[in-house]
Parts: sequence; C-alpha cells; structure tokens
Amino acid sequence: MAESSRAGRRDEIAEAKRAIILRAARTIFEADGVDAANIRAIATAAGYTPGALYAYFPSKEHIYAALLGESLERLSAEVAAATALDEPAARFRAAGLAFFDFYDGNPRDLDLGFYLFRGGIRPHGLGAELNAGLNAAMLAGLAPIVSAAMELGATEERARVITADVLAHLSGLLLLAHTKRLALLGGTADARQMMREYLDLHIDALRADHG
Repeated sequence: MAESSRAGRRDEIAEAKRAIILRAARTIFEADGVDAANIRAIATAAGYTPGALYAYFPSKEHIYAALLGESLERLSAEVAAATALDEPAARFRAAGLAFFDFYDGNPRDLDLGFYLFRGGIRPHGLGAELNAGLNAAMLAGLAPIVSAAMELGATEERARVITADVLAHLSGLLLLAHTKRLALLGGTADARQMMREYLDLHIDALRADHG
C-alpha cells in the first residue's frame, strides 16, 4: 500500500511539472512562434534546466503537439456534449456552433491550431508522426458534422466537403470578429448568429436535395 501511495505521489508530481512546462511553453510559442522558440527559453520560463525538460518531451515540436493535442481534446469534448441530440439537423447545427463557440471563447487556441504564433498564414506542421495524431484529433472533433450531414442525405465525400466549408466559414467569421473587422463591415452584425444562419443554409440545401 505504501509503495502504491508513493507511486501515485510521483505521478502527481510528474503531472504537475508537465503542466508547468506546458504553461511556460505556451507563453514562449505565443511570443516567438514555433520556429524561433527553443528548449532553453522554454526551460527558463518554466524554472527548469533544458535537461529536465527532455525528461518529459524529446523536442519543442513534441511540446507544441502536447499543447495542441490537449486543445483538440477539449474541443472534441465540447462538441460531443453539444451533439447528444437525436435529430440530424439539430446535431449538424449544434456541432457547428459548438466548434464556433469553442474558438470564439478561446481565440488563442485557434492561433495554436493554425500555427499562427508569429508565423503568419502559411503551411506548417510538426513532422509526419506528430501531424498524423493531431490531424486525427481534429477530424474526431469534426466527425459529428460529417455524420450529421450524411444522415441528412449527403454522401461521405459530399459531407466532408460541407464540413470543410463549415470550418472555413467559421474560421473566417472568427478572424473578422476578433480583429473587429466584422463590426467595420457589418455594423451590428453578430458573428454567432451569422454562423447559425450559414449552418441552416446547409441544412436547407441538404433537405432540398434529399427530402
């Protein structure tokens, strides 16, 4: 029993240290971007030596992947909670709005997901192995939109195109809203209501095609 208690305590300490490293890393990535960030800067911000960080993560890319992976887990949980509904149109709408709400409430997570910390808009990744896991996590978060579209009559291929369209639209709305460009262009336009109306357009189109 004592050994089990000690092992549990060691795990708690390790998890606490990991959380400190991730918090520190996020501040460095936000300031410097993935390319310019380095293990030494992250270690200094966390209050550890670079060697201590390597006991938890083999590279800065693995640290970034851990941050993004946790973000995507939270996103998927919120989408899943919002889509515990029977009717596919309601699930389609709820999934799209849950995606929107997550990033609207956590705009730095959107930056994290698109690698926008000091990097600008350009293709980016963390290597094939890490990318594969992160892409799978993102697709898991989008899966309720795909499945609801298919239940509304779309083929799997068409459902994936629709889902990409939804993601593109919500990303654009969030960009305009959080940079205050939406107010400039639309006066009192409400980004969430615009997102809802856009989702309803897709629902109406699917019903018209397959009703």
